[in-house]
Amino acid sequence: MKKIKTSPLLPQEFVVENISDNEANIIAYPFEVGYAVSLAHPLRRFLLSSSQGYAPVAIKVEGAKHEFDSIRGMLEDISEFIINLKAIRFKLKNDETSAEVSYTFTGPKEITGADLGNDQVEIVTPEAFLATLNEDATLTFTLKIYQGIGYVPSEDIREDLEDGYIPLDAYFTPVRKATYEIDNVLVEDNPNFEKVIMNIITDGQIGPVDAFKNALEVMYAQMAVFNSEISVAAPTTVERVDETPEIKKLMGRIEDLGLSARSFNCLDRSAVKFIGEIVMMSEADLKNVKNLGKKSYEEIVDKIIEYGFTVGADLSDEVVSAVKKKIEAE
Repeated sequence: MKKIKTSPLLPQEFVVENISDNEANIIAYPFEVGYAVSLAHPLRRFLLSSSQGYAPVAIKVEGAKHEFDSIRGMLEDISEFIINLKAIRFKLKNDETSAEVSYTFTGPKEITGADLGNDQVEIVTPEAFLATLNEDATLTFTLKIYQGIGYVPSEDIREDLEDGYIPLDAYFTPVRKATYEIDNVLVEDNPNFEKVIMNIITDGQIGPVDAFKNALEVMYAQMAVFNSEISVAAPTTVERVDETPEIKKLMGRIEDLGLSARSFNCLDRSAVKFIGEIVMMSEADLKNVKNLGKKSYEEIVDKIIEYGFTVGADLSDEVVSAVKKKIEAE
């Protein structure tokens, strides 16, 4: 006789596989049958449609009146120049959401993305080609760069521009690819539970893990409208708290986080031995750890997130009590 359930199994395992600076696999399990795709598909949609990025929305080129014009001494005409420009990915510095950036180049020169970086913008595709100037050419242009989400066609931008600017199709999305696979995973004697493996590739404006966190925040924010009108009871569980995978992960030692020597030593000298101790701290308590600097604090927070928790997580009283008892017993 199959086990009768009163609530679905809650997934406890969360793993981040960092493949490169711009690619990662996000893995979570075990899910009940059908639950994995129900969560993975909307997350993929949010990753592709709601991730914030930066893009040029308009350009003014000295000596050019429209996108079909040309500049003396530049091999490419303005339309080809704009196509090349769209392959260059910008990132505004100092948390700015918009900027107007001007450039002047004289030939002979082959201009690439690396030539466009300055105090206002960072170029995350420095190798991307832009234009070729001969020895008697001068190219002067100004870009309007904005932060946004998704795609905005040039027609929607045109009416807000000053004279002389050419509107550009704005591709803000920094996520180049977001796909997922659903695999079966064994839980006790049941092989029909599911594992989500989500692969995320970004263009470098944002890391894949940060893009995933942003997608979660957007998803939670969209769902919050239901909580405003409907009171939802907290989920219950019939598992023994002291045997859950969550407790086992919280009892992991800080060595398991792979911290830098400086961050590890700060925690170790403050007698913090277990991951659960960090998770149960408030952000203020963690910042007040002796000699813990800003970079070390950010590193620890990121590592805790990669491990599947957050600093100051809202753990149940039963979990907190069980973790404290196990720490005291060590």
